[in-house]
Amino acid sequence: MTDSRPNRRDIMKPAQLLGLAFVAAVFGGVITLVSMGIFQQPRVVPAGELEPHVKAWVVAGVVAGIVFIVTLVTIALLLLAVDPADFGKRVDKPVLLGDEAADEAADGGTASGGEASAPGTGEPPRA
Repeated sequence: MTDSRPNRRDIMKPAQLLGLAFVAAVFGGVITLVSMGIFQQPRVVPAGELEPHVKAWVVAGVVAGIVFIVTLVTIALLLLAVDPADFGKRVDKPVLLGDEAADEAADGGTASGGEASAPGTGEPPRA
């Protein structure tokens, strides 16, 4: 039987990260097109001005490019925070929790082996 827990290398494949950035860019471009009225009837344009639909496509392309680059840079910076030694390890706990917090969550929420903390103090009760 295969293990269903992915390791970090499986989670952070470059093609998937580029795909995520592309999807975000397409979303930003589509939202820009719709908000600039691409589905409306064009109005009469004075001489020397761009058609509204052409202007909408240009602005949507710029927005999509900016969103794509910002998404890639953000993901790259977040990947720098991961220790390279962790790439081969299996992920079977929340990634952003520390070891103590993950152990506490696995124990059912009690930090000191089943003892409840004293109300309002955050410390275990005294015997």
